[in-house]
Amino acid sequence: MDGGAARRRGGGSAAIIVDWSLDWSVSLSFFSHKLPGCVEMAQMCSSALRPGLNPLRTRAEATSPSARRSSGLRVTAAAVEPGATVLVAGATGGVGQLLTAKLLDRGYKVKALSRNADKLQQLFGAADGLSPALADLRDASSLPAALEGVDAVVCCTGTTAFPSKRWDGGNNPEQTDYVSVRNLVHACPPSLKRFVLTTSAGVERSGKFPFAILNLFGVLKYKRMGEQELEASGLPYLILRPNRLTDGPYTSYDVNTLLRNTSGSRQDVTLSLHDDLMGEASRIAVAEAIVQSLALDFVEGRRYSIGSKEGDGPGRDPAKWSALFGSVKEPAAV
Repeated sequence: MDGGAARRRGGGSAAIIVDWSLDWSVSLSFFSHKLPGCVEMAQMCSSALRPGLNPLRTRAEATSPSARRSSGLRVTAAAVEPGATVLVAGATGGVGQLLTAKLLDRGYKVKALSRNADKLQQLFGAADGLSPALADLRDASSLPAALEGVDAVVCCTGTTAFPSKRWDGGNNPEQTDYVSVRNLVHACPPSLKRFVLTTSAGVERSGKFPFAILNLFGVLKYKRMGEQELEASGLPYLILRPNRLTDGPYTSYDVNTLLRNTSGSRQDVTLSLHDDLMGEASRIAVAEAIVQSLALDFVEGRRYSIGSKEGDGPGRDPAKWSALFGSVKEPAAV
């Protein structure tokens, strides 16, 4: 059985896949409204099938990122519906501010993670459904409190590819795109339903023109390392790799104003399961793609490249976004 094939579909059901990365796997399905309890039960049952696994480990030990990586434990969870709480890391950035506004508009609760309380206040004020989560992603000890009660995490942090004032205070690519992502991944609770990470086109083409120039100071290398931390974590994830970002960042200190921004005539979207796109991607389209992806279970465990092109695109229509995400297929094996 494919370790990514089982998914939770309504009714509080949860599918637990324990895959030992050998030539067999154990599928254990339970019906429960408390996912951590399912994880614990799966580990207890699986221990009888694999000698050496200690069923008496605490839940924290058994579901820590390092334990998930070493055991092959992977938990796939339900779609994240409106009403859920989403932590947005990078909420004051170009994609993050648009994403936060869209999530609030669709009925999600948002914990906006930032080091700067004043900037959060300036951008979003006292928006309904929004709560600040003051933390520094580079400081792992500051993250557990920020992650309390979250159903999903979206990380859309970033810095400049070349030395700039934004690098001041240790905000270079290594700290921003790798260390911060690693710390956030490792701090996530095992009950998390989805972790969405935005990186960049070119992470798998960093030695080729023009990406070799963009990667002179390692930005693509560190973004790919961040992806790999997430991929190895056992968390349910989605990775988005946008082309060169356009539209924003905006300076509007009003959620409603942010929602009125458009990307002109280039509102259509191109997706690919490979790092093979060139061109640009509207921050508005990237933010909308993240919101729409949360309600789709089949996108889990995938890496989508995303770009913008001429046309009306899917807009805010969930059916059109579902069809767009679902239409992207791996090429047939030769």
